[in-house]
Amino acid sequence: MTPETVAPAWMHAQISAEQYDSWSEEQCAGIEIVDGMVVVSPSASKRPNRPARILANALDSAAGEDWNADTDFDVRLQDVPLTNRRPDVVVYRAETLDLTPTRPEHVLLVAEVVSPGSETTDRVVKVDQYARAGIPFYWRIEQAATGVPLVYTYVLDLASKTYRDGEVFTGVIKAAAPFSVTVDLGTV
Repeated sequence: MTPETVAPAWMHAQISAEQYDSWSEEQCAGIEIVDGMVVVSPSASKRPNRPARILANALDSAAGEDWNADTDFDVRLQDVPLTNRRPDVVVYRAETLDLTPTRPEHVLLVAEVVSPGSETTDRVVKVDQYARAGIPFYWRIEQAATGVPLVYTYVLDLASKTYRDGEVFTGVIKAAAPFSVTVDLGTV
């Protein structure tokens, strides 16, 4: 094994919130922290990135002044052991834009676009973590065999800290030039 292929030492040790907060944006890109351990996410392809970006734009347009929708930033689910997740889409309180880290109490909805290699994590692991953290809504977007996206929605049951099934939508998320976004989804 060459020195270039050996993972850095910090990938083999538990990371504290203080250590993670001292890292640069470049060091944090493409990773999540689960129970204090670094989880390297494979570089997302354009296929899941595009619907996530389009969905975030549509949600941001619909959210009004009180909420923002974005992609590609951390949600700090817990400090000890550190768990930071990087959902594909996050809807969060606009007034918390400059607060770091973004905490579950700032978040209304997280959405994950399922891609090859993320099925179990997006369908099971993250659902449980987001629910335990108290995030009110979780959406999972999957590509149907027909090529049409399916959006599975979940609503948090506060008493049990688990999600209950919501509606399933199917349809097309599309953008029209310049800068107008339409989300056309019908109930399955």
